[in-house]
Amino acid sequence: MNANELRQMQAPIKAKYQENPDAAKQTFRAVGELKPGDLTCRIETKFASIPAGLHPAAGGSGDDACSGDMLLESLVACAGVTFNVVATAMGISFKSARVVVEGESDFRGTLGMAKETPVGISKISMTFEIDSDANNDVLEKLLKQTERYCVILQTLKSPPEIESRLQRTIQS
Repeated sequence: MNANELRQMQAPIKAKYQENPDAAKQTFRAVGELKPGDLTCRIETKFASIPAGLHPAAGGSGDDACSGDMLLESLVACAGVTFNVVATAMGISFKSARVVVEGESDFRGTLGMAKETPVGISKISMTFEIDSDANNDVLEKLLKQTERYCVILQTLKSPPEIESRLQRTIQS
């Protein structure tokens, strides 16, 4: 795909959102099934059924997906797609590219061993490895635009309001 094809593909979508801003609002949804006595959560996606479980550093076997890895994989997917779209829109060609995301976590927090240790991933780094003839200024602009338009990166940088609730269901 080239920049003109990308613009043509997105033009009717942008026009629709310009005319009706509410049409641009979408709701993402994920659901996980839990079973008594099973320490996994089965996530049903459009593409696969994924069992998520404890990270080995918290006692897991390593046989199931880890939510921390899945968070970083989500960032890789979003940043990678955004990078490709921005590169296409800017007319930047490359021979190959990869995005590598790493996150650091101290599992003493997760295991409740040290109250002063935060629970979760405390530091994330994202590196784009690229083989391109484009000059460094152009590639820096590509990186900045990728950061600006990557939904998952922006969500992590400015966390949304999160509400948790419990809802009872009736078993028959």
